[in-house]
Amino acid sequence: MIHPMLAAATIAGLLLGQAAAQEARPPAPPEPPSGPAAPETPADRQKNNAAKLAGLVAFVRIHCQDLRTDDARFRGVVTGLGVPFDDLEAGDLHLRALAYAEVYARDIPTNCTRAAENFGETGRTIPRLFAKR
Repeated sequence: MIHPMLAAATIAGLLLGQAAAQEARPPAPPEPPSGPAAPETPADRQKNNAAKLAGLVAFVRIHCQDLRTDDARFRGVVTGLGVPFDDLEAGDLHLRALAYAEVYARDIPTNCTRAAENFGETGRTIPRLFAKR
């Protein structure tokens, strides 16, 4: 069962922010081995990357008290992946994002650290997606 607070935070987070410039590089959030099945086509991979990123954003908003999300950057990255941001608000991609958020929550300290390292100010994957509060 999906925790109501997690669902509410995800929905609220996905509705925030404004569109930003597109980001060409696809995200690669930490993916524990028990996550959802891997997609098969390039378009499916981009959608799954968007769901992973949305799950990571939801996870960070709930569990990483020292990080905040740059909502405009998040929207821009999703759009840059070729995925309409609205697709993350309902349906399959929304459910996948919630599933990823639950997977990340299995190891909160480690995944908060990874989020900061990979997506923080000097992040290796997508810099400045998260900033220190």
